Amino acid sequence: MKNSEGFIFKLHVLPFHGNVRAFTLLEVMIAVSIIAITLVTLLGSQSRSLTHATEAQFNVVAPMLASLKLAEVERGVVAMENDDGDFGEDFPGYSWKMAVQIAAFENHQDLAGMKRPLQRVELTVRWGTTPYSYALTYYGQRLK
Repeated sequence: MKNSEGFIFKLHVLPFHGNVRAFTLLEVMIAVSIIAITLVTLLGSQSRSLTHATEAQFNVVAPMLASLKLAEVERGVVAMENDDGDFGEDFPGYSWKMAVQIAAFENHQDLAGMKRPLQRVELTVRWGTTPYSYALTYYGQRLK
């Protein structure tokens, strides 16, 4: 065969023997699609596993930090008032918010006669920008 510039190309064709076995394009495409589906499933499972591990870490650390902050409130180290903050370098990304109000009870005359009113403390621990939060409600009296 000659092209427009006058060069001759030779086309080599391998002879086909009836006993040669090979994969067809359809078989290869089916195998690749099975591998792709398997990989997508495995990667999705890995992603869910990491999400569950992250949530489990929060569910262990947040109650501990809330208890620590509540102990500080009970001892008077932290004032029982509306406040917020973080847990410092030991627990980066964790923050807390405390909302304090006078506890309201219906039909409890015994509580009405108290010298210092009972306070309702709502303590919330959050972890960075994640949707995870842990809330703790405590009833107590101010120390002073």
